[in-house]
Amino acid sequence: MAHSTLSSKMTSLLSARKANSAFRTLTVSPPTSKDFSSNDFLSLSTSPVLRTAYLSELTSHPDFRLGSSGSRLLDGNSLYAETLEKEIAEFHGAEAALLFNSGFDANEGLFACVPQRGDVVVYDAFIHASVHEGMRLSRAGRKVMFEHNSVPDLERVLSELARDEEVRDGERNVFVAVESLYSMDGDLCPLKEIVELVERMLPNGNGHIIVDEAHSNGIYGSQGRGVVCSLGLEDRIFARLHTFGKAIGCNGAAILCSPLTRAYLINYARPLIYTTAMSFPSLAAIKVVYGLMKDGTTVPLIWHLNSLITHMYEQLLTLQPLTTDSALLRLPQSLPNSPIFALLTPEPRSLAKWCQAAGFVVRPIVPPTVPEGTQRVRVCLHAGNSKQEVEALVASIRAWLIARRRAESAEGIVESLDVKARL
Repeated sequence: MAHSTLSSKMTSLLSARKANSAFRTLTVSPPTSKDFSSNDFLSLSTSPVLRTAYLSELTSHPDFRLGSSGSRLLDGNSLYAETLEKEIAEFHGAEAALLFNSGFDANEGLFACVPQRGDVVVYDAFIHASVHEGMRLSRAGRKVMFEHNSVPDLERVLSELARDEEVRDGERNVFVAVESLYSMDGDLCPLKEIVELVERMLPNGNGHIIVDEAHSNGIYGSQGRGVVCSLGLEDRIFARLHTFGKAIGCNGAAILCSPLTRAYLINYARPLIYTTAMSFPSLAAIKVVYGLMKDGTTVPLIWHLNSLITHMYEQLLTLQPLTTDSALLRLPQSLPNSPIFALLTPEPRSLAKWCQAAGFVVRPIVPPTVPEGTQRVRVCLHAGNSKQEVEALVASIRAWLIARRRAESAEGIVESLDVKARL
C-alpha cells in the first residue's frame, strides 16, 4: 500500500510538471548538430591540442592509479593533487586552493559550514541553486536576498542589517554571495562597486564577499584568470569558486581562499570529507588545461569567441523588423559582454525545436530555472563555432519568426470570420 501511495504521489507531481511545461527529460543531441548550448565556451572538450597534451600527461605517469580509491582525508589524496592546487592558486593570485568534485559540491560545502551561528548571508536574486542548498544547510541566522545586480538594493539591505549592533560592531559576519557572470542572462556582476559598498558599509572587516566564477573562468581576465583578477580584487574577496566543467572543458572545481579557510573546509565541508576524491585522469586534464592557459594557447580562442559575440549581436539586429511589433521574441538591447545570449520568448520550446530540426543544439529554459515570464532560448557561443554557423542559426530563428507570424495572421483571420459568422 505504501509503495502504491508513493507511486501515485510521484506520478501526480510529474503530471503537474508536464501540465506546467516544466517536465525535464534526458536527451542526446545528434553528433552532426552544431553546439550552441553547452558551457564549453572555448571548445576545449573537443580540442585536438588538449587531447594530445592530455594523453602525453597520462603517458608521463605510466603507473597512475585509475581510481582515487577514497576520500582525500583517507586514501584519495596525492602529491599531484596538492601540487595542482598550488598551481591553480598561484595562477589566480590566491593564497590557497582546495579541490572539489564539482562546483555544486564546492558551493554547498562552503555556504553550509563557513557562516557561523547568527551570521547573515546576503545573496543576489539570481544566485545559483548550489548556493541556496548550502544556505539551507547553514547555521546562519538570516539569509537575505537583494535585487539582481542592484547595488542600490544591496545598499538598502546592508543599511537595514547595520541596525543590528553586533553587525555594526563587527561581531556578526555578513557574507555577500554573487556570481561574476550569470549563466542564464549572461550579464556581469558590478563587482567593483559591490566590493567598495561592502567595505564602506561594514568597515570593521566583517563583510565577506564570495564570488562564483564558474562561467567566467577561462574567458575573462589575463589568460582567462577570471573577473576578480581582471579587476585586481584578489585581496578583497573572501573566497572564489572556479569550476572546470565549463570553459576549461574538464570537470571539478576549486575554492580559492586563505590557508585558514582551506583548513576549515577540510575539517567541516561535508561534500569534501565524505566524497571519493577526483581520479588522477581528471586531475591530469585540469593540469593540462591550466598549462595551455599559462602558455597562451587559449588566448586566440578567447579572441575568436569575442569576435563571435559581436557578430551574433549584429546578426540578431537584422531580425528587428520582425520583432518590433510582435511579442514573439525579445532581442538583446545592447551588445552582450558574454557568450551567453538570452532570447526571451513566450514560446521557447517551439523556437528550440525549430532550431534543433535545422541542426542547431539550443535549449528552452523555463520556470523554475528562470523567473515566471522570462522563459527563453539560451544561446551559448563557443570558440569552435564559425561566423557562418552563427549566420545560419540566426537564419533559422528568422524562419521561425516568419512562420509564427504567418500562423498568427491566419489565426486572426479565422477568428475574425468566426465572429462575423456569429453576428
